Amino acid sequence: MTFFTSQYESKLDAKGRITLPSRIKSQLPEGDQEIVVRRGFEQCLILYPMVEFKKVFSKISGLSEFNEEYRKLQRNFLSGVVTLELDGTGRFLLPKNMLTYAQIDKDALLVGLGSKVEIWNPAIYEKHQINDPSELSKLAEKHLNE
Repeated sequence: MTFFTSQYESKLDAKGRITLPSRIKSQLPEGDQEIVVRRGFEQCLILYPMVEFKKVFSKISGLSEFNEEYRKLQRNFLSGVVTLELDGTGRFLLPKNMLTYAQIDKDALLVGLGSKVEIWNPAIYEKHQINDPSELSKLAEKHLNE
């Protein structure tokens, strides 16, 4: 089972490749160099190991094609997905349209979220952070207090 945590600063090389930090790479399933990247709901990219993406894909593809709302979800969710392979050093090439979507130019911030990793433009990521500890506490109480 994968378990990604923490934040990692990274830079894109001249070809648009990004290198996975060793802590993230070490959490990938043994021998699996295939990853899936999709557009996030916020202005970021989401990276999944293939095994984790298959769980998400199963839910999305299992929706009825006869329901208009489900078709919209499937179409928009799956059209923003690309399968990539890591090279020997843990690098992968992000497509230009994805870099444009996330406004990632040179600097990137990788954020571990358990079974997936978000890839952000650091300035955009900062806008999505909760900087007030009491706000975070209230949010945790609302969703975790059972």
